[in-house]
Amino acid sequence: MLGFEYGEAGRTAPQAVATGSIILIAGELVPMMTSFEEIALLLVMAAGIGLIGALMRQPLIVSFIAVGLIAGPSVLDVVHSDEQIDLLAELGIAVLLFLVGIKLDVKLVRSLGAVSVLTGLGQVIFTAFFGYLIGLALGLDHVASLYVAVALTFSSTIIIVKLLSDKREIDALHGQIALGFLIVQDLVVVLAMIVLSAIGIGAEDATGGGSVLVVLGSGAGLVLAVILFVRYLANPLTERLARAPELLVIFAIALAAMFAAIGDAVGLGKEVGGLMAGVALASSPFRETISARLGPLRDFLLLFFFIALGATLDLSLLGANVTGAVVLSLFVLIGNPLIVLVIMGTLGYRKRTSFLAGLTVAQISEFSLIFVAMGVSLGHVGEDALGLVTMVGIVTIAASTYMITFSHQLYALCEPLLGVFERKGAPREPADSHTHQGKAFDVIIFGLGRFGTAVGMRLKKRGLSVLGVDFNPLAIRRWRELGLEAEFGDATDAEFVAGLPLRRTNWLVSTVPIHPTGLSHEDSRTTLIQLARTAGFPGRFAVTSHSAGEAAVLLDAGADLVLEPFQDAADQAADLLCGGEVKERTPIPEIITEEREPPVVTDEAAREPPPGDFGRD
Repeated sequence: MLGFEYGEAGRTAPQAVATGSIILIAGELVPMMTSFEEIALLLVMAAGIGLIGALMRQPLIVSFIAVGLIAGPSVLDVVHSDEQIDLLAELGIAVLLFLVGIKLDVKLVRSLGAVSVLTGLGQVIFTAFFGYLIGLALGLDHVASLYVAVALTFSSTIIIVKLLSDKREIDALHGQIALGFLIVQDLVVVLAMIVLSAIGIGAEDATGGGSVLVVLGSGAGLVLAVILFVRYLANPLTERLARAPELLVIFAIALAAMFAAIGDAVGLGKEVGGLMAGVALASSPFRETISARLGPLRDFLLLFFFIALGATLDLSLLGANVTGAVVLSLFVLIGNPLIVLVIMGTLGYRKRTSFLAGLTVAQISEFSLIFVAMGVSLGHVGEDALGLVTMVGIVTIAASTYMITFSHQLYALCEPLLGVFERKGAPREPADSHTHQGKAFDVIIFGLGRFGTAVGMRLKKRGLSVLGVDFNPLAIRRWRELGLEAEFGDATDAEFVAGLPLRRTNWLVSTVPIHPTGLSHEDSRTTLIQLARTAGFPGRFAVTSHSAGEAAVLLDAGADLVLEPFQDAADQAADLLCGGEVKERTPIPEIITEEREPPVVTDEAAREPPPGDFGRD
């Protein structure tokens, strides 16, 4: 995918010619490593540079791209197994988008379809138009300006999905919207490639229009295949495969790879194919098991994607493009988020949702390099255009990684200036924002996962009034279907926290899991304490921790009670094992939006008597 070629004139230096077990570099014969040795070297470099980056609190994506730059032809030129690395990278892309698709909520996708299409197309049109004008102002000719402008419209779905997944924000409203318009962008990429191929290759037989129709027909066929699979095969097949968990995982990988291959073959791209494979299993009761088991494999394979991306960035082309690259990079980093802010604000979304979604388009994609490289091979543009886009790619990918990592802090800095981008009342988010003004709650719980839900149900059973808060729309709907009151919001949003009914609340409870990412290490628990105190909250704070060493830090930060779920559960289990009284359980009923995962039945287990209720929550 990334190992593109763009003609003899565009080959990278130093020149390398393979001759059996040796390689000719700059006139000298050097022993050539095997593919296994090259990949082993890459893994060692990734571990070493990744460790250095982690000690410096840098995002891993930046470290891995740096590995590709250092190992690639621009610096050491020590790795030449492009096909093997690209194969692993493409499999990683398929698995990544598969895991995104398997968690998609169909009802939510339906509700976000319009904003995704409008925002995606609006951003593409805005960037292409003004990018073309900027290209002309920089002295590029009309054709080069057009190529550069179109290249600037593509954002990297892979990088953004990985960053949002690491921050646990892919399920948030802004994450779902961002995923929607990134998929729209991917479809625009497909059409742009078809048009370019028709101009350069199929112009004689005028196959361009036919190619577009084939892609559209193939897309409709793929959707139909997914619908039929979900309707007739998904559940019975996964239930049978789940009897051998390893086979279930292999099947999931096979399905992701097969759909990605089909999507690529018909012109839709591996990303769309992998996403559709995930959607095909999204209704399966085993989706959480599949997702958990494929997570480490996804991270390992994506390492090669980022390495391959770094290796394609040819630093020898950068010399004469510094001024133009700075101007175009600023345009992408600032202009693209601004147009998303304008479109989403016009559609009625809150400025915070619009801002966080807008940050995801503040970079260009690996497809931008491929697109301009195709133009070089066709003779439409020169190497200077490719060098310009390459430098913009390096700057924007690195900068946007930090922008998304620091997204909440960046929003806090920009928030006073963003009021003009929000319609009064934010009509697209009325049911989820401050609908409980004037009410009094004994407890407000932030984080409506398994632990937060269990705590909320038990507090309600004891007669306390509880309000739940989460930034996952599916979690909000789940709580409401359980008969609890909930609001859509984020514990790190100062405006949202200040608008909650805090003054008559006794406890604020945070059950949000903490996952340090990159260099920000933002702790939503301490942020919530600070924001709530500033807003005049007079009550007490309870926060969860999975690390005993955090307790003193959290107490010093203002927490009144530190809950340690694993330790507390172990204490209760020890009491029960020593003859303590078994307390009455508080069952959580089944709801429409969540199917519980049935137990994996093996032949041995089938012969055992059903387990008792001992220790079940």
